[in-house]
Amino acid sequence: MPYTLSRRNLLRLAATPAVLALAQDRSSSTKWALLSDVHIPADPSGVYRGFRPVENLKKTVPAVGAFKPDGMIICGDLARLEGLPGDYETLGALVRPVAERTPVAMALGNHDDRKNFLTAFSSRPGEAQDVQGKWVSVLDAGPLRIVLLDSLLYVNRVAGLLGKAQRQWLETYLRSNQAPTVFFVHHTLDDGDGAMLDSQRFFEIIRPAKQVKAVFYGHSHRYRYDQEDGLHLVNLPAVGYNFNDAEPVGWVEALFRKDGGDFTLRAIGGNTEQSGKTVSLRWRSS
Repeated sequence: MPYTLSRRNLLRLAATPAVLALAQDRSSSTKWALLSDVHIPADPSGVYRGFRPVENLKKTVPAVGAFKPDGMIICGDLARLEGLPGDYETLGALVRPVAERTPVAMALGNHDDRKNFLTAFSSRPGEAQDVQGKWVSVLDAGPLRIVLLDSLLYVNRVAGLLGKAQRQWLETYLRSNQAPTVFFVHHTLDDGDGAMLDSQRFFEIIRPAKQVKAVFYGHSHRYRYDQEDGLHLVNLPAVGYNFNDAEPVGWVEALFRKDGGDFTLRAIGGNTEQSGKTVSLRWRSS
């Protein structure tokens, strides 16, 4: 049965101020559900590599609810391919049980359409930033700040880009904000043709800013942990489907603290061998 949501309800999907306070009440630690690459199509029956993204998200949402997070983040590729209005309508219906209780923040990926997304989710958690042509948001999450960056360059093409305006905003933001900070951005951060094309310039900005503790990203449908000069780089697994049978399909339970965090994989498909295992990270010194 298709998941539908009226336009009026869809526009109200983002968390209310009272719900947003849940994330801000935690001063020593905060729990977040980290998802990426959900790839939700308008048609719930869509199958890709033998996976049904809508069914995968239907399985994930109750598990997220049981985790009782202070918020949930989807790190891009919200829609299946082209970010059509129907994709976001289906997505809105699926995440509504979580959004009614806690903030659901979403970054944009290369399969999203910025205009359609902003129209569908007109009320969004966090503080929107004034960056021309981009959707950038900052969330106050107790012991740290969460910043959602926008690497969407082309719809339904692979490569991404922050762009000059967003990089300039980032430099200004980091000069005036010293709280521990983690970033979420969709694209991978290597030098591949399908990665974020200005990732090295991004690192030049954040590497010396010691308040930046970690960068979380998706895009590759892989799950891995790396470091860059003590800065943690976390590649979140995909919820929709994997590209390789060796990779899990699922999400991550995150417990953020001022000095680090614990991250537990919750695999719902693919390679489930690491499901339930926790990776503990310690932030670099400020």
